[in-house]
Amino acid sequence: MKKIILSLFLAASLALPSLAATWSAVDRVPTVGKQVLSKNGLPSDTKFIVTETEVGNSTSNVNNEFYVSKTNLQYTGNDNEVAAVIAQEAGALVNANASKKKFVSNLTSAIAGSFVDTSLENTALIANELTLNNMSEKDQMAADITGIDLMIQAGYNPLAMIVVLGKMPGSTLDLLKGQPNNFKRTMYIYDYLAYNYPSKVKAGYNCQEYKNFLAFIQPDIDERNADAKKLAKWEKEQAKIKKERAKQIAKYKATGGLNGWDASYTILKNLAESAEVK
Repeated sequence: MKKIILSLFLAASLALPSLAATWSAVDRVPTVGKQVLSKNGLPSDTKFIVTETEVGNSTSNVNNEFYVSKTNLQYTGNDNEVAAVIAQEAGALVNANASKKKFVSNLTSAIAGSFVDTSLENTALIANELTLNNMSEKDQMAADITGIDLMIQAGYNPLAMIVVLGKMPGSTLDLLKGQPNNFKRTMYIYDYLAYNYPSKVKAGYNCQEYKNFLAFIQPDIDERNADAKKLAKWEKEQAKIKKERAKQIAKYKATGGLNGWDASYTILKNLAESAEVK
């Protein structure tokens, strides 16, 4: 009997690795997505849809749906990285509420409301919304750091966004310079965190991709920190970015009441003021 019990125990032990290997980014989207939204006061009853096509999330989506690119999810390996993909799209959506003219959103809603067919309605809504991939690099970087704020508020490691972007295809310039993929965006994220959330940078992120990124940037960081003028210039640039974030929040507040995705001013104000220094 003891041998039988021991055999069953060993069989169960051997089965554990295969069970652990069943982690799926697609399967984790609803749970991680709800965490990102609910912890930031955004509509947690939103339905997450993983799509094979290009993501297009609309501020006027009356069906309360949030689209996540399956292509982008393939660059994730844990919940933190899934959160990074979702937070980037949420960041683009939040920022769009502040930057887009209100009449565009209202017009989109009016057009969509004229359709009886739900699929046509969704098409009309999505067609008028910028996707993260189609945004300018500047807007992408703004969406990145809004996403960083959302990740931190939701309890995820924001450094995961650097890793995800580093896994994604980079530009020809990245290749020619021998730098990590999407380096301009990842360095922008790192600097934003280093200035506003130094404890997150200090805590680190235990994966080889992040270690490689750190090894690449560390000489430049050491050189900057050792030079008072370069350090002062960097701090001035980061203070400017923080000020621009405050202006974005003010614009967001001014749009007021478009739909459930217009999170309250207080929520966004708390995000902006949650920085640890300065």
